[in-house]
Amino acid sequence: MKIVPVDDPAQAKAFLQVHLQVNQQNPDFVQPLNQDVEAVFNPEKNKLFRQGQARRWLLQLENGKFAGRIAAFINPKYKSKGDTGPIGGFGFFDCINNQEAANLLFNTAAGWLRENGMVAMDGPINFGERDKFWGMLAEGFQPPPYGMNFNPPYYKTLFENYGFQVFYNQLCFRMDVAGSATQLQPKFYEAHRKFAADPAFQARMVEKNNLEKYAVDFCKIYNEAWAKHEGNKEMPERQAIALFRSMQAIMDEKIAWMTYHNNEPVAMWINIPDLNQIFRFFKGELNWLNKLRLIYHLKTGTCNRFIGIIYGIVPAFQGTGIDYYMIVEAEKVIKKQGRYKELELLWQGDFNQKMLNISRNLGATESRRLITWRYMLDPKHPFQRHPFLN
Repeated sequence: MKIVPVDDPAQAKAFLQVHLQVNQQNPDFVQPLNQDVEAVFNPEKNKLFRQGQARRWLLQLENGKFAGRIAAFINPKYKSKGDTGPIGGFGFFDCINNQEAANLLFNTAAGWLRENGMVAMDGPINFGERDKFWGMLAEGFQPPPYGMNFNPPYYKTLFENYGFQVFYNQLCFRMDVAGSATQLQPKFYEAHRKFAADPAFQARMVEKNNLEKYAVDFCKIYNEAWAKHEGNKEMPERQAIALFRSMQAIMDEKIAWMTYHNNEPVAMWINIPDLNQIFRFFKGELNWLNKLRLIYHLKTGTCNRFIGIIYGIVPAFQGTGIDYYMIVEAEKVIKKQGRYKELELLWQGDFNQKMLNISRNLGATESRRLITWRYMLDPKHPFQRHPFLN
């Protein structure tokens, strides 16, 4: 076995194929879009290359076939509270069920990161935002939502045997949303009655024909609710507008909501259809024909599951029940439409008890668990688990 750096288009294609080879026998596997993976490693599309670095490698067997892959990242802005030195990352790990092969891949990423001054490496993570390609699937081996990693169960053993430790667990939750038998807890309706009686409050669907206005409102809520949290920074309005424009083609107004107090945005609950219910037929390609097929499937209701991508409340209204009011308003519309049967809330770190409590209060149950691991590269720096958020 030997390690081969990814240096040319043929090797970049092989990097995509290894993931398919390892997982294709599992009927629940959904191949990620090739363009999503390639964009991570394209300096023209990934702005993290302005300050950071990324490298990719393949594992080649004696017969010339590729049987594994890994990428390593250096992002100067990646850090957690309590870190005592720079932390590197790795991701896009795939490997046959062979510990020697896995160790060779891990050693390659670890060696490069150590040479560049990192004291630890976290992974699998993304050289980008946390909404894609983050974590190793440990429980809940079922068709993944769009952007979520999928891997065989034996990966957990490969990681543990190498010496990785659990930095944090990533919990996902699901709930049924269809039918009169599916009801929220009584406290949701009590809060709804309180806010619905006050004309100063309004819950509104995000309107696609007025997208820029809602993008700006989203930005206000995000910056108040999340920007001060660990690992986040303020989002400029132009970025929020670009984000909403990128989602316009797939957005369903009935599952994207904001709440206002005296016309000022105070809470949001943004969901999108689970595109993997469509992408599973595309074999990783989003060419012009598949783009037409995507539009067709979105209009005809192929997606009966939607996924929660962001939830936020400005500090002044946290704990008031304003989010319960918004969710009940959304529930009325979603049930009347009748398209969606299931909601999945994307991963929440086990260090964030407030978010976990919100999901459990909804009546959602844990659907899958992923793990972000940490491996210490410098023995002078002891391992510490991700600290809990206040």
